[in-house]
Amino acid sequence: MKQNFTVRQGALDGVEAFLSVAQHRSFRKAAAALGVTPSAISQTVRVLEARVGAALFVRTTRSVGLTEAGERFLLRAKPAFEELVAASDVARDLGQRPSGLLRLSVPSAAVPIVLEPLIASFCRAYPEVEVEIVASPELVDLAAEGFDAGVRMGQFIAADMVAVRLTPPFRFEVVGSPDYLHRRNRPERIDDLRDHACLRMRRSNGSIAPWPFVDGNKAVEAIVSGPLIAHDYPTLLGAAIQGVGLAQVPGPLAAAPIADGRLQALLTPFAVTTPGVFLYHSGRRQVLPKLRAFIEHVKYQSADAPSDGTIARRLREFERANKS
Repeated sequence: MKQNFTVRQGALDGVEAFLSVAQHRSFRKAAAALGVTPSAISQTVRVLEARVGAALFVRTTRSVGLTEAGERFLLRAKPAFEELVAASDVARDLGQRPSGLLRLSVPSAAVPIVLEPLIASFCRAYPEVEVEIVASPELVDLAAEGFDAGVRMGQFIAADMVAVRLTPPFRFEVVGSPDYLHRRNRPERIDDLRDHACLRMRRSNGSIAPWPFVDGNKAVEAIVSGPLIAHDYPTLLGAAIQGVGLAQVPGPLAAAPIADGRLQALLTPFAVTTPGVFLYHSGRRQVLPKLRAFIEHVKYQSADAPSDGTIARRLREFERANKS
């Protein structure tokens, strides 16, 4: 038979009054300390004693002392009540100012592009917040896994989530190294990928992701093949730089190697544009100050702020590299 483990109603009633009387050894002084009348304190303690089933105080006209039951009750109740008060203070503090642990679920590709400049400046601005970044390609249940928020590309975020833009929309680019392109004909059409070594991504559900393109107004998914399968874009990008094959990666991730000549952008007329990267959270519970502060920081830093528009600057570098 299932047992019902519950705290009975009123189990903590009177404990604060008892502790105050025990500390002051006076109902009058305890009442003054708690801001109530002596008769109210006396009544509260009597109700507590009735519920406990034992007298806790020895009362005389001149003094108040503890019974043996009162001494034992005080020994256990005082540290427990102090812990409850401390727990309330901590919870109240977290609800009033940015502090505590902020846990973020983030794809590894987003860390160097988006989060590095954000985290550095956020930690300087809010030293009482600890930031934990869990890099994972999987779409996790934020509440079930204990995350405050996540970072993902817009097309992967559920409609019931609250999303805050981190980047403008950007293209998915096919890239290859000069060394690789020296050995192979440069692809000019999507069908040309049949003759190329294409580096592929395995999704969290186990399937191999096709390469998306647009041909005019038509969406196209190319099934490609090649020597390497990875679970994250940075690995694919690194292999492309080494000349292993062609890779299709988020444009901002390839911005630096395109700009310095280690990679070349290919098939740009067919590149598909994604909604961009977003910070998202459930929004179902009250947003704690630590997350609210991070959201406001994201909104400021994602814009072209004059003091530190790092994200916007990196995306502009990417656009310049692809126009040259």
